[in-house]
Amino acid sequence: MKKILLLSDTHSFIDAKILKFVKQADEVWHAGDIGNLSVTDAIKDLKPLRAVYGNIDDKDARAEFPLDNKFELENVTVWMTHIGGYPNKYNQRIRDEIQQKPPKIFIAGHSHILKVQFDKKLNLLHLNPGAAGNHGFHKIRTMLRFCLENGEIKNLEIIELAKRG
Repeated sequence: MKKILLLSDTHSFIDAKILKFVKQADEVWHAGDIGNLSVTDAIKDLKPLRAVYGNIDDKDARAEFPLDNKFELENVTVWMTHIGGYPNKYNQRIRDEIQQKPPKIFIAGHSHILKVQFDKKLNLLHLNPGAAGNHGFHKIRTMLRFCLENGEIKNLEIIELAKRG
Protein backbone atom coordinates (compact mmCIF):
# COMPACT_ATOMS: atom_id res chain seq x y z
CA MET A 1 0.00 0.00 0.00
CA LYS A 2 1.18 3.51 -0.87
CA LYS A 3 -0.13 6.70 0.73
CA ILE A 4 -0.25 9.48 -1.87
CA LEU A 5 -0.50 13.24 -1.41
CA LEU A 6 -1.64 15.04 -4.56
CA LEU A 7 -1.25 18.78 -4.94
CA SER A 8 -1.09 21.34 -7.72
CA ASP A 9 -0.76 25.03 -8.46
CA THR A 10 1.57 25.99 -5.64
CA HIS A 11 2.83 28.99 -7.66
CA SER A 12 6.10 29.18 -5.62
CA PHE A 13 4.30 28.78 -2.28
CA ILE A 14 4.93 26.10 0.31
CA ASP A 15 4.35 26.26 4.04
CA ALA A 16 4.35 24.15 7.20
CA LYS A 17 0.72 23.11 6.61
CA ILE A 18 1.60 21.52 3.27
CA LEU A 19 4.80 19.97 4.63
CA LYS A 20 2.90 18.38 7.54
CA PHE A 21 0.90 16.34 5.00
CA VAL A 22 3.99 15.66 2.89
CA LYS A 23 5.59 13.97 5.91
CA GLN A 24 2.56 11.65 6.29
CA ALA A 25 2.68 10.42 2.66
CA ASP A 26 4.76 7.70 1.03
CA GLU A 27 4.89 9.70 -2.23
CA VAL A 28 3.90 13.20 -3.28
CA TRP A 29 2.52 14.01 -6.73
CA HIS A 30 2.52 17.61 -8.03
CA ALA A 31 0.28 18.34 -11.03
CA GLY A 32 2.07 21.46 -12.25
CA ASP A 33 2.37 25.21 -11.86
CA ILE A 34 5.13 24.61 -9.35
CA GLY A 35 6.67 28.05 -9.62
CA ASN A 36 10.04 28.29 -7.90
CA LEU A 37 11.76 24.91 -7.66
CA SER A 38 12.33 25.52 -3.95
CA VAL A 39 8.79 24.08 -3.62
CA THR A 40 9.69 20.73 -5.17
CA ASP A 41 13.11 20.75 -3.48
CA ALA A 42 11.40 21.06 -0.07
CA ILE A 43 9.11 18.14 -0.92
CA LYS A 44 11.96 15.99 -2.29
CA ASP A 45 13.93 16.57 0.92
CA LEU A 46 11.15 14.68 2.73
CA LYS A 47 9.53 12.21 0.31
CA PRO A 48 9.74 10.82 -3.23
CA LEU A 49 8.14 13.19 -5.73
CA ARG A 50 6.47 12.71 -9.11
CA ALA A 51 5.59 15.95 -10.89
CA VAL A 52 4.80 17.64 -14.19
CA TYR A 53 5.41 21.20 -15.26
CA GLY A 54 2.58 23.65 -15.78
CA ASN A 55 1.97 26.65 -18.00
CA ILE A 56 3.58 29.13 -15.57
CA ASP A 57 6.69 27.03 -15.01
CA ASP A 58 10.02 28.22 -16.38
CA LYS A 59 12.79 26.45 -18.28
CA ASP A 60 14.27 25.02 -15.06
CA ALA A 61 11.02 23.26 -14.10
CA ARG A 62 10.55 22.12 -17.70
CA ALA A 63 14.07 20.66 -17.70
CA GLU A 64 13.42 18.73 -14.47
CA PHE A 65 9.83 17.59 -14.96
CA PRO A 66 7.87 16.30 -18.00
CA LEU A 67 4.67 17.65 -19.58
CA ASP A 68 3.04 14.24 -19.00
CA ASN A 69 3.98 11.73 -16.33
CA LYS A 70 2.61 8.26 -17.02
CA PHE A 71 3.40 5.46 -14.62
CA GLU A 72 2.03 2.46 -12.75
CA LEU A 73 2.06 2.10 -8.97
CA GLU A 74 0.41 -0.67 -6.95
CA ASN A 75 -1.12 -2.02 -10.19
CA VAL A 76 -2.83 1.33 -10.87
CA THR A 77 -2.05 3.14 -14.11
CA VAL A 78 -1.74 6.92 -13.75
CA TRP A 79 -1.52 9.78 -16.23
CA MET A 80 -0.69 13.17 -14.73
CA THR A 81 -0.53 16.40 -16.74
CA HIS A 82 -1.21 20.02 -15.92
CA ILE A 83 -3.75 21.04 -18.57
CA GLY A 84 -5.84 17.97 -19.31
CA GLY A 85 -9.47 18.85 -18.91
CA TYR A 86 -11.97 16.49 -17.33
CA PRO A 87 -14.56 13.85 -18.34
CA ASN A 88 -16.44 14.82 -21.51
CA LYS A 89 -14.19 17.90 -21.87
CA TYR A 90 -10.67 16.51 -22.17
CA ASN A 91 -8.03 18.78 -23.67
CA GLN A 92 -7.67 18.24 -27.41
CA ARG A 93 -3.97 17.36 -27.00
CA ILE A 94 -4.77 14.24 -24.97
CA ARG A 95 -8.26 13.33 -26.17
CA ASP A 96 -7.40 10.60 -28.70
CA GLU A 97 -4.83 8.89 -26.53
CA ILE A 98 -6.95 8.86 -23.38
CA GLN A 99 -9.85 7.33 -25.29
CA GLN A 100 -7.65 4.63 -26.83
CA LYS A 101 -5.69 3.77 -23.69
CA PRO A 102 -7.31 5.23 -20.58
CA PRO A 103 -5.41 5.07 -17.28
CA LYS A 104 -7.15 4.10 -14.05
CA ILE A 105 -6.41 7.61 -12.67
CA PHE A 106 -6.20 10.76 -14.78
CA ILE A 107 -4.82 13.82 -12.96
CA ALA A 108 -4.91 17.41 -14.14
CA GLY A 109 -4.34 20.68 -12.30
CA HIS A 110 -4.57 24.17 -13.84
CA SER A 111 -8.18 25.15 -13.04
CA HIS A 112 -7.62 25.73 -9.28
CA ILE A 113 -10.97 23.94 -8.89
CA LEU A 114 -10.92 20.78 -6.81
CA LYS A 115 -12.68 18.05 -8.74
CA VAL A 116 -13.08 14.32 -8.21
CA GLN A 117 -15.13 12.75 -10.99
CA PHE A 118 -15.55 9.22 -12.28
CA ASP A 119 -15.61 8.92 -16.06
CA LYS A 120 -18.07 6.11 -16.76
CA LYS A 121 -17.28 6.05 -20.50
CA LEU A 122 -13.55 5.51 -19.98
CA ASN A 123 -13.78 3.77 -16.59
CA LEU A 124 -11.26 6.10 -14.97
CA LEU A 125 -11.10 8.38 -11.95
CA HIS A 126 -10.35 12.02 -12.75
CA LEU A 127 -8.62 13.98 -9.98
CA ASN A 128 -7.86 17.68 -9.77
CA PRO A 129 -6.54 18.63 -6.32
CA GLY A 130 -7.41 22.31 -6.69
CA ALA A 131 -4.66 24.75 -5.71
CA ALA A 132 -2.35 24.49 -2.69
CA GLY A 133 -0.77 27.90 -3.23
CA ASN A 134 -1.90 31.45 -2.57
CA HIS A 135 -1.99 32.72 -6.17
CA GLY A 136 -5.29 32.54 -8.06
CA PHE A 137 -9.02 32.99 -7.63
CA HIS A 138 -9.66 29.98 -5.38
CA LYS A 139 -10.85 30.80 -1.88
CA ILE A 140 -9.61 27.69 -0.04
CA ARG A 141 -6.21 26.03 -0.55
CA THR A 142 -6.80 22.31 -1.18
CA MET A 143 -5.02 19.00 -1.81
CA LEU A 144 -6.08 15.35 -2.09
CA ARG A 145 -4.84 12.33 -0.19
CA PHE A 146 -5.51 8.66 -0.98
CA CYS A 147 -4.04 5.19 -0.88
CA LEU A 148 -3.22 2.82 -3.71
CA GLU A 149 -3.28 -0.88 -2.93
CA ASN A 150 -3.22 -3.83 -5.30
CA GLY A 151 -5.08 -2.11 -8.14
CA GLU A 152 -7.49 -0.17 -5.94
CA ILE A 153 -7.86 3.47 -4.92
CA LYS A 154 -8.84 3.75 -1.26
CA ASN A 155 -9.45 6.31 1.48
CA LEU A 156 -9.71 9.35 -0.80
CA GLU A 157 -9.78 12.54 1.28
CA ILE A 158 -10.04 16.23 0.51
CA ILE A 159 -7.61 18.35 2.51
CA GLU A 160 -8.62 21.96 3.09
CA LEU A 161 -5.50 23.80 4.20
CA ALA A 162 -6.70 27.35 4.83
CA LYS A 163 -8.22 30.33 3.17
CA ARG A 164 -6.02 31.70 0.43
CA GLY A 165 -3.87 34.40 1.99
